[in-house]
Amino acid sequence: MEVFKCRVISKGKCRGKIIYSSEPISFLGGIDPYTGKIMDIKHPLKGKTIKNKILVIPGGKGSTVGSYVIFQMHKNKTGPQGIICLEAEPIIATGAIMAEIPMVDNISEEAMEILSEGGEVEIDGDKAEIKLF
Repeated sequence: MEVFKCRVISKGKCRGKIIYSSEPISFLGGIDPYTGKIMDIKHPLKGKTIKNKILVIPGGKGSTVGSYVIFQMHKNKTGPQGIICLEAEPIIATGAIMAEIPMVDNISEEAMEILSEGGEVEIDGDKAEIKLF
């Protein structure tokens, strides 16, 4: 098991399978809030779901309405269990906080590279740690 330090954006603890993207994601128009599937035709994860996964991304992009899409996904039970960003930006951070989804950022490039290989990970938003199993 490897442990990485991080910065907590939204507190909480969760564990799940990684879905990794080297590309940012727009929640508004890029993800179907009713299914959790990525529908952006230009995104490398098109057709895959983030539902009940740990979403690992460099950051987000798009409209501030994306925060409400994340909240809607939480209400629909189609959202991710947790989010790990290289660098959080306000859209995803606000959505994660509103939806009470554990979210962390400020991880090392080395940690991001290791997480890109997939597997199972735990976010501990109380200890500011990520554990890779």
